[in-house]
Amino acid sequence: MHFVTMEIQGERIIGLTDEAQNYVLDLHRAHREIEDGTTWPSSLLEAIEQGESFIETVSRLRDWVFKQRDSESYFYPMGEVRLYAPIPRPKKNIFCVGKNYRDHVLEMGSEDDLPEHIMIFTKATTSVVGPEASIPSHEDLTDQLDYEGELAIVIGKSGKGITIEAAMDHVFGYTIVNDITARDMQKRHKQFFLGKSLDGTCPMGPAIVHRSFVENPQSLMVETKVNGEIRQRASTELMMFSIPEIIAIISKGMTLEPGDIIATGTPAGVGKGFVPPRFLKKGDVVEVSVEKIGTLRNVID
Repeated sequence: MHFVTMEIQGERIIGLTDEAQNYVLDLHRAHREIEDGTTWPSSLLEAIEQGESFIETVSRLRDWVFKQRDSESYFYPMGEVRLYAPIPRPKKNIFCVGKNYRDHVLEMGSEDDLPEHIMIFTKATTSVVGPEASIPSHEDLTDQLDYEGELAIVIGKSGKGITIEAAMDHVFGYTIVNDITARDMQKRHKQFFLGKSLDGTCPMGPAIVHRSFVENPQSLMVETKVNGEIRQRASTELMMFSIPEIIAIISKGMTLEPGDIIATGTPAGVGKGFVPPRFLKKGDVVEVSVEKIGTLRNVID
């Protein structure tokens, strides 16, 4: 199941699309018409908080729609709807894993920079934008805007002190994050937060894919293109800290909650890693694709 947050006829609702993402099912209309007694969430965040009962309801709605003579009327071509980030305003900052791909660590430094322990930083919730949204160039603040395509985890069940063995039970699904970074600000301030949290620098989407549709999240291709040129391409199997490890380590001393988002790190090929560096500029089209999830496309404005 590929869930999107979309706007149709002036209303922002939850939609369901397939892997090809050509059409989207109006779940709100289907639920309203069969009135099956369940409470319908007003946002995808509320839906995630409902847990597996929401997935069961969606399965019933989908099956019911396909049995209708006019089933096609419940679907919209993707080009007719506006997509937002699946969770347009998360409750918390986005958790981000730094230095999680060896080759990326080496392109930014040396063997001495390989982490012994996981590195975690965050991006402000105000940095989140959706697919096709413009990414501000922030020319008054930076001339070193960079891309980082990443697989992101969406937490579905609360937990603290989660074990590695139980970690995947706490995952609702997966999405894509482009961790846009102002490299000069990152260096100037000696920390990550300001250079990672400029408005519009956390494109997310286009969908959250339920975990049941991703057989092995540790074997997905992540690819980033700039103006059609492949800059990053690597499998998530190359992560130094796996998804279960990430969840277990973060939750040791803090509670993870439904809707929390964890970006799992970026592979080699970022702009700063080239000689000379190849930073983003106005008009550049950045596309991050993750196998099983889709493509997140944005333009630098």
